[in-house]
Amino acid sequence: MTDKTYPMEGLTSAEAGKLQEKYGKNELASQKKENFFIKVLHIISEPMFLLLLVAAIIYFILGEPRDGTIMLIFVVGIISIDVIQEWKTDKTLSALKDLSAPHVTVIRDGKETHIASADLVPGDLMMIYEGVKIPADGIVVKCSDLCVDESSLTGEAEGMWKVSIENAEPSGDYWRKDYCYAGTLVTQGTAVVQVDRIGASTEYGKIGVNVAAAPEEPTPLQKQTGSLVKLCAGIAAVLFALVGVVTYINIPDHAFGDRIIESILSGITLAMAMIPEEFPVILTVFLSMGAWRLAKKQSLVRKLPSVETLGAMSVLCVDKTGTITMNQMTVQDIWAAHGDENSLCEIMGLGCETDTYDPMEKAMLAHCEKLGISTEHIFSGKLIMEYAFTNELKMMGHVWLHDNKIIIAAKGSPERILTICQLSEKERKAAENKIREMSEQGLRVIAVGTMKPQAKADIPAQITDCSLTLCGLVGLADPPRETVKNDIAICNKAGIRVVMITGDNGITAASIAKKIGMPNSDHIITGDMLNEMTDEALRERVKDVSIFSRVVPEHKMRIVKAFKDNGEIVAMTGDGVNDAPALKYADIGIAMGKRGSEVSREAADLILMDDNFSTIVDTVKDGRRIYDNIRKAVGYVFTIHIPIAFASLLAPMMGISPASLLLLPLHVVLLELIIDPTCSIVLERQPAETDIMDRKPRNPKEKLLTTRVLLKSVLQGLVIFGASFGTYYSVLSQNPDNAPLARAMGLAIIMLANLFLVQVNSSNHDFAIQSAKRLAKDKVIWAVNIVTIAGLLAILYTPLNGFLKLTPLTGVQLLTVFGIAAVAVLWYEIVKLIKKLYSSPIIKTHTSRT
Repeated sequence: MTDKTYPMEGLTSAEAGKLQEKYGKNELASQKKENFFIKVLHIISEPMFLLLLVAAIIYFILGEPRDGTIMLIFVVGIISIDVIQEWKTDKTLSALKDLSAPHVTVIRDGKETHIASADLVPGDLMMIYEGVKIPADGIVVKCSDLCVDESSLTGEAEGMWKVSIENAEPSGDYWRKDYCYAGTLVTQGTAVVQVDRIGASTEYGKIGVNVAAAPEEPTPLQKQTGSLVKLCAGIAAVLFALVGVVTYINIPDHAFGDRIIESILSGITLAMAMIPEEFPVILTVFLSMGAWRLAKKQSLVRKLPSVETLGAMSVLCVDKTGTITMNQMTVQDIWAAHGDENSLCEIMGLGCETDTYDPMEKAMLAHCEKLGISTEHIFSGKLIMEYAFTNELKMMGHVWLHDNKIIIAAKGSPERILTICQLSEKERKAAENKIREMSEQGLRVIAVGTMKPQAKADIPAQITDCSLTLCGLVGLADPPRETVKNDIAICNKAGIRVVMITGDNGITAASIAKKIGMPNSDHIITGDMLNEMTDEALRERVKDVSIFSRVVPEHKMRIVKAFKDNGEIVAMTGDGVNDAPALKYADIGIAMGKRGSEVSREAADLILMDDNFSTIVDTVKDGRRIYDNIRKAVGYVFTIHIPIAFASLLAPMMGISPASLLLLPLHVVLLELIIDPTCSIVLERQPAETDIMDRKPRNPKEKLLTTRVLLKSVLQGLVIFGASFGTYYSVLSQNPDNAPLARAMGLAIIMLANLFLVQVNSSNHDFAIQSAKRLAKDKVIWAVNIVTIAGLLAILYTPLNGFLKLTPLTGVQLLTVFGIAAVAVLWYEIVKLIKKLYSSPIIKTHTSRT
């Protein structure tokens, strides 16, 4: 084939657009969006909304169309809030999905462009390299050392070595060597592939792979909240019947039909107050918005449940290079075995790839340039063959015809290169001493060796068959990131153990670990030691070992398993093709966004867009904040529902007539209009507690609603109930005919207490005034609070008060309910003060002495 047949400038953007119109997206199945009206129907079918609709119908039956109409307006209002919130959540999740969607590099308009894999069209020239999951079928136009794992299609475990179409030989095989297939994995090399077939037309699509999204399992949090809602609904059903019966008995003077309807209305009011329908909203909104905030901080969440797990993480296994270090290699030291540094550096350059992506090889070639050895000179000969690098060998080599001589240039880990070098005992000792000296300085040490066969027939088939002359050693520095030392200290304080995993030797790793303040930096397990260990022995050793050196990706799975078997919650970083199994097995798999392979990104729960260790620490902090806020929101829902539920329960029990009740269905709906935004907007935006990274990791078995949280919620709720219902009953007792005034004061206390409650419960430690200062600049929270106060004033001092069976409050009465609401909530500040005093060092010291 010729370049004319396969032009290397690729398609134009206009051509690509027309082809996409013709062939569609590169998807196995188009994603169908749920109909908007179906979503609305799903929301309306929730128990809370069914109760609201029944209450509205009852008002119409009672001959009170005005109340029924107001009820329906409120119902529409709440449904609108839920629909908007769901739309916002869907939009957020869709944006996150787009961010994490696979991308591919193509040549369009004569230049390299990064596009979503779904936008590939037949005729596109896509560039593939190690770690890429091939997104479409295509013809290999140009390739270099391309090996593809096609086991997902063929079942063959051995990789398929590819050739360009111009070098292909006729073959009767179904699976072609000059063709790449969608769904297969590039394990080595690079290539330019012209897309031939996309989507369902590919071989992968023809097999009929089930691409329908697997049914999502409910997360632990969803299971817990689901159980709570069911429990509350069950209690509500029992109390519905009880209150209905009591109300029926308490109004013997009413007609039978009216008694039945009033009884049902009282029961519905209680049931509405009992069902915490906000729980599902809390989970969906908090996790999706939390994930969106993380994405803005360079941490892309691929699986929402991982946000739950972040707060429980106890072990963080990280790659040294590029995560702890800057991944900016420079040659710091050179040791020539025979004193000829230039010769050593030229052989070193010949051992590098001609078009390298490796930071280490880039540093080596840059060093050669500094010495006046240009890359043009180094690669001016003819490359005869290559000895490919593997994780097992940890070395590689190139065979060149250079300056009319055959030269084998090999480089790799000193431990492996020295085994194939011809050295005297004295020479070996000198090399080993230099290796130790460089490693103790924290340098990554590479050994370089050479061999000069006389003829092509003398070239060994394998690198291990070579008999090399040691040229010398190269020491490369990859300094730790500036913030890593502080980040490690934060992790130590937060009870998160950082474990370093590296392909470097143990001495280099220990030197860097010591610099950045890692505990147990002198405890090391090497890859060879791992191979000799049983799983039981490894489980014991990992309890105090934080450095794993000369590790290959296959070892990572064993390391993660050992920690998990010890009851740890493990996060693991990875970027290579072979890291994917360990990333999947870890509780939280973290892939690198910049240098990570597509396979590792697909296997991960989180993707670090900047490959930065600090981002992991920030993500953990934000994960803890999100879980904290979910817990606060759940506690808040219980607290605020208690005065509503108890008022709906106690009033009928006390024989108060249905017309004089503190809360009618209209008022419960009104309160729901306040509770929903408070949950989904105000509490979701709460900043992290000041001590959030001073705590130990959360026990993953710990319930969302702990005994302490429940006790706090019940006490706060009962006090608010006592304040609101006590005020209402006191006013009603003085004048039984003035139910609107009693109701207005009781309702106002609940609404104002709601505002104070958010400030008090914003932090478990800081006082409300401190929380208010932190939130003072948040315009959204200000808006919600202002709307709540405006709503209270509107229902008291506009014609709405007549519709809601309320009466305006005087200035004194308004100040009274404000004071009562403040006292009903702010008493918890005294509890915080006592906790602070008790936990202060002075009190602790005094207590221990006594």
